[in-house]
Amino acid sequence: MLQWALGHSDPDQLKEAAKEVQGLSPSDLNKKRLEIKQLMEELKTPSDAQLMKVAILDLKNSSLSLEDRHRALEELLELVEPIDNANDLNKLGGLAVVTGELDHSDSETRKMAAWIIGKASQNNPLVQKQVLELGALSKLMEMVKLSSVEEAIKAIYAVSALLRNNRAGQEMFYEEAGEKLLQDIVSDSSIGNRLRIRAVVLLGDLAEFQLGNTEKDEMPFFSNRIFLKSVVDLTSAVDLHLQEKALIAIKNLLRLKTTEALVFKDFCGLDVALERMRQQLQDLMVEEYHKDYAMDVESLRNEVQLIFQRKLEKASRMTA
Repeated sequence: MLQWALGHSDPDQLKEAAKEVQGLSPSDLNKKRLEIKQLMEELKTPSDAQLMKVAILDLKNSSLSLEDRHRALEELLELVEPIDNANDLNKLGGLAVVTGELDHSDSETRKMAAWIIGKASQNNPLVQKQVLELGALSKLMEMVKLSSVEEAIKAIYAVSALLRNNRAGQEMFYEEAGEKLLQDIVSDSSIGNRLRIRAVVLLGDLAEFQLGNTEKDEMPFFSNRIFLKSVVDLTSAVDLHLQEKALIAIKNLLRLKTTEALVFKDFCGLDVALERMRQQLQDLMVEEYHKDYAMDVESLRNEVQLIFQRKLEKASRMTA
């Protein structure tokens, strides 16, 4: 519909209509004015809400072709980016419709639906609540486990958006064994790095949220030594971006009360991993292409090193 409106708002066409007005009788002039007014109304660019309504109506049409279904989802993906539009999605009945698309037989349709939910939920407590009430979280978690990599990436993006700074969402995530989902992804080296990056970012977010909610007991999986080792092992990945995200997660995990410094040292080998990273980053700093990014990661690595050392010193004082 947006493409149609743009295609029919030709300034030359409006100029031509204005020229025809000259030389007309008063009655013809009045008639022409009404015609021009009607034309202007027809050519008026539709509002975002109107465009969203059209896309939602299309998705409700069970006989819609896959191509048109994808096009409607693409329109919604663009339209829900502004927070006001995201808030309107549920009012227009679109959130339930998009959530329903998570069950579609077509992989691309499911992927687009998860993407829309993630984008609409990003830093938006209202939409987060609405999506959780529709029961979308469990569907998205199943998509992460059972879907193709591309679909799983969009699904875990949506899960992360729903859980960020949202205690109710996180409780539902843990009830659905979300910690096992994260552990399975992080520890599986056969999974593509993009999905593992998403998983370790989510882990870092969950640990950071826990740090800001000290009245809530820390989840046991945060101090699970096997899980912690799988996170530390990511620092030896070839992908430097994955290493960086692992460092952020480790930094937050080290700051939790229930994680033990000696577990990080003796079982996870964090001291060895950090030294290996230091040497790797020094080599990368020599290369102009990697220099700036390597320096940023080294700054983060050094911060993790300091937190780790303080935690070790504190543990040593307590056992002395």
